Amino acid sequence: MNLLLKKILLGCLFVLYTPWLLAQEPMYTNRIGMEFVLIQPGSMVVGRFQPPYPKPSQTASTRNESGMQWSQKDYQLAEKLVKQDTRPGFSVKISRPYYIGKFEVTQAQWKQIMGTNPSTFQGDKVRDDADQHPVEQVMWQDTQKFITKLNSLDKDHHYRLPTEFEWEYAARAGNEDDISWKNIQAAAQMGSATTGKVGQKAPNTWGLYDTLGNVWEWVQDYYNEKIFADPSPPRSGKQHVLKGASFVGDVKNATYMTHAAGPGNGWDVGFRVVMEVK
Repeated sequence: MNLLLKKILLGCLFVLYTPWLLAQEPMYTNRIGMEFVLIQPGSMVVGRFQPPYPKPSQTASTRNESGMQWSQKDYQLAEKLVKQDTRPGFSVKISRPYYIGKFEVTQAQWKQIMGTNPSTFQGDKVRDDADQHPVEQVMWQDTQKFITKLNSLDKDHHYRLPTEFEWEYAARAGNEDDISWKNIQAAAQMGSATTGKVGQKAPNTWGLYDTLGNVWEWVQDYYNEKIFADPSPPRSGKQHVLKGASFVGDVKNATYMTHAAGPGNGWDVGFRVVMEVK
């Protein structure tokens, strides 16, 4: 085989396998500067709810929060009520790898694609960080317009909103249980008067920032009119799902387990995107 033919064959192989090679990169930055993290396939249990309750053998004090003495009937009633609300959850399998935004879409990225900035909280212009706050005040339909334009600018990839299960799987980062309050305080932009710059708090184990707090995040699925997701998301509906809580909440509001319906307040609703390799 002569040298020219070898070069041609190597060139063909490079073209054919470039998407495969790209899919193995743990981090990727697209042409407009959006950073993505590769999420590998796996599984999780969604909708499991098993709240703790007081038991005589596990309670140091036999008094409840009001100072009243706990009776055997009180313990039995607590157990009964908790068992009524307990949910076993269901298993979800993520079968294909995907890239998801390392950060929520920023105002700078929105302006670069859309040419405007609808956000209420545009940062501190004195410090010149306005563009690094997440874009908010966007409806689900607005995210679709952004994604359509982004896809027209980058023909090598396909962009979309994450499904609710993709979002939750990436946000959990392998955790089987809900996040602890201590970790929420370290990772979530919450209890503040405005949004914050993206990426200022601690990332999760897989390198994603602000999955809890800062802004609620739109996902692709329709809302099922319930606190928890169903194993099969509805195919139609009046509202779409929001995940992750916002900056106006506190640790009690921050959870991966439940979902809400948009548009919510508007000024605390944003999104992050999934990037697929074509």
